[in-house]
Amino acid sequence: MSQILRDQWLSLRRQAARGWDVLRRKGPSQFQFWLIALMIGIAAGAAATLFRLAITALQTIAYGTPSVTTIHSYAENLPWWMLLAIPTLGGLAVGIIIHYFTPDGRVRAVADVIEGAALNDGRVESKAGIASAICSWITLSTGGSSGREGPVVHIAALISSWVSDTIRADGVTGRDLLGCAVAAAVSASFNAPIAGALFALEVILRHFSVHAFAPIVVASAAGTVINRLMFGDVTEFSLAGTTTVEFYLELPAFFLLGLVCGLVAVAMMRAVFVAEDFGTDMQRRLSLPLLLRPALAGVLLGALAVWFPHIIGVGYETTSRALTGALLWHEAVVFAMLKVAAVAITLGGRMGGGVFSPSLMVGALTGLAFGLVATGLFPENSGSATLYALAGMGAVAAAVLGAPISTTLIVFELTGDWQTGLAVMVSVSMSTTVSARLVDRSFFLTQLERRRVRLSAGPQAYLLAMFRVQGVMRKPDAPNAADEETCLTMIEQGLYVQAQATLETALPLLDKSGVAFLPVVRLDEEAEKPVLLGALFHVDALKAYNCALAATAEEEHR
Repeated sequence: MSQILRDQWLSLRRQAARGWDVLRRKGPSQFQFWLIALMIGIAAGAAATLFRLAITALQTIAYGTPSVTTIHSYAENLPWWMLLAIPTLGGLAVGIIIHYFTPDGRVRAVADVIEGAALNDGRVESKAGIASAICSWITLSTGGSSGREGPVVHIAALISSWVSDTIRADGVTGRDLLGCAVAAAVSASFNAPIAGALFALEVILRHFSVHAFAPIVVASAAGTVINRLMFGDVTEFSLAGTTTVEFYLELPAFFLLGLVCGLVAVAMMRAVFVAEDFGTDMQRRLSLPLLLRPALAGVLLGALAVWFPHIIGVGYETTSRALTGALLWHEAVVFAMLKVAAVAITLGGRMGGGVFSPSLMVGALTGLAFGLVATGLFPENSGSATLYALAGMGAVAAAVLGAPISTTLIVFELTGDWQTGLAVMVSVSMSTTVSARLVDRSFFLTQLERRRVRLSAGPQAYLLAMFRVQGVMRKPDAPNAADEETCLTMIEQGLYVQAQATLETALPLLDKSGVAFLPVVRLDEEAEKPVLLGALFHVDALKAYNCALAATAEEEHR
């Protein structure tokens, strides 16, 4: 009997080993992929939940209270030197980490995940990513004025990247697994399964292909289960009173609110970019060590928090007060302006965190201020001012994220209020229309554009940057290679392209010069002249580009 059991055990081990080998060599089958998607959803949901608990634990040590939703009320009673010292020390710790563990001193977040999905087969860098997660954890626990969705999205991307590398997933599978991880992390972080799935499709993958939808929904549901096992089925915000809209008569006001919120969102995004540029310029002028930049940002945040502790952390307490109408008009306006300044200092100082939660707070405050004016001017034709706060919260967040669909749904899931959909949708549509004309579609895509990663125009623009000239060129010994003498003559005339250049650079040169090919060279400091490596033919460049476009279209429509 023992021999039979031993033989069965050895047989199971051999089958498992063969299955693992096939999975690594040929990629997952449909059933295996769904199983992997479920496991990634559980892992990403658990990681997002642990990140949230870790923030609570470190915040308790730093400020003496575990509550994220009431931290500013607690901080009001702390000595001024503590409010100044805590974010300063947090910034110094962040600076040390990014100095030693990131190549460019920049904390990774959602924009890097979008770049990984588009240009790196669904992968993100691991070392800098882990360091960034730690930086964001410290920032959010020590008074940084940012949100937790950016870190959890990148943490989820680290998990999916490891799995994709382990099973040697191709680009399509890697991107799908990335979408699964992100959906689960967002769902677990905000208890929003519908919005989590749509966020992954709308913001990260930037398409709604059928083959990706089902596994992403499965992973999103898994992330939500993890959240509810830990925190219960509760919404982030509770609304008091009625949010009934006086339909038809009141809808024009929500169109106008959307326009205002779109401009506020643009002001918030540009404030971050101005702070980033200013910080970089001052750092260069003063020869400031990289590790001190977040510390100086912490000093500024601490000084601001001494007078206005509302800017500490994600701002859920102030957001809740706006949604319940517990703020006066001037308080809503001042707090919104201060929050924009605090977010700009935090992100411009490279302290880490995301922009979604701050945009919710700024949007709720903007909506409340607008609603108090609207209901005061036309009391007989208006509903509650808190309805405007709810619509404003969605409008600013949607414009910042460039995600009207998922943001609309996440607002409903965060509040549990599904009865005011028309007002929120009208405001969101107008705000995203306005902001998309003034920035590159969203905060994240504008960040990438500033790094010369051009994703906002679509695959027809960024695919060219994926191909190095050296990978497309014909070598001198290849069939139908370019004539060497002709190439040397063109080089003497200055008509050539470097091997490390991309088709984004080479194709305009081919079009402008009107030649059939360009010599490809390597510029060595030791050599007197450029070294000829081959030739890039116009037809080869166009063929590579067309194949990439066809593959992208196939992925998005299958």
